[in-house]
Amino acid sequence: MIEETRGRIDYDETGSGRTVVLVPGSCSTGAAWRSVVGEWNGQFRCVTTSLLGYGGTSERRTVDDASVIYEAEILESVIRRAGGRVHIVGHSFGGGIALVVALRKRVPLASLTIVDAPVVELLRTMGEHDHYRTVRTMTKKYFASFEKGDKEAVATMIDFFGGVGTFASWPPRLREYAVKTTHVNILDWASAYGFTISPAVLGSINVPTAILCGGKSHPAVQRACELLAECIPGAAFSKIMEVSHFMIGTHPKKIARMVAQYIDKVDMSDVDCATNAA
Repeated sequence: MIEETRGRIDYDETGSGRTVVLVPGSCSTGAAWRSVVGEWNGQFRCVTTSLLGYGGTSERRTVDDASVIYEAEILESVIRRAGGRVHIVGHSFGGGIALVVALRKRVPLASLTIVDAPVVELLRTMGEHDHYRTVRTMTKKYFASFEKGDKEAVATMIDFFGGVGTFASWPPRLREYAVKTTHVNILDWASAYGFTISPAVLGSINVPTAILCGGKSHPAVQRACELLAECIPGAAFSKIMEVSHFMIGTHPKKIARMVAQYIDKVDMSDVDCATNAA
């Protein structure tokens, strides 16, 4: 745990070697990466955390002030605690926040991997109005249901990303946690909609970047991932046809292998550059 004047931040680490900071998405904690970490079997020093309002991480946002900057700041604190250059890997909303960290350039990153991040405002700025409208329509319905007292309103959002029946298929404790943190997820959406992003901004990213996208994810999310890969200089893009949005839980072996391969590629490139410079 990291103690700051503005509240606590979840911090945990396991393994040794190269440091990988793993950022979960909404309605979850650092434990969401447990299966992926297990697949690596100590190959990396894995640092996990939770975003604002989840796990033991204190909320810093309000309905009137839900900037992604607050989220980026806690990740930067985690990276500073970890020490040195880190490989940062973010899933879903966590991928969007990892992107903000890369844009801010306040901590040293060895690489950035974004896993199925719904960077919705990029859809708008790139003229993907049908996809953007689809996401907006979903959240409008979701928010309205929650305001009317529907305790399982969050199922609308989860099924949008994972496919019909995803929420019902989750174990009871996961469903309960999603319900319990619905109000936090609504702040996440306020943060996401307030994150204005453009090709020019993305063009400033100067760390090796990989984008992983689910072939069974919602078309709007797939398009957002494609646009990220098009706009970030030199970004590697992989569409994994057999997986959907919640792939770090459903296909941990596949995700662990792909992320490890990319990290190894980046680190080998660094070694080659150093050798050539010498």
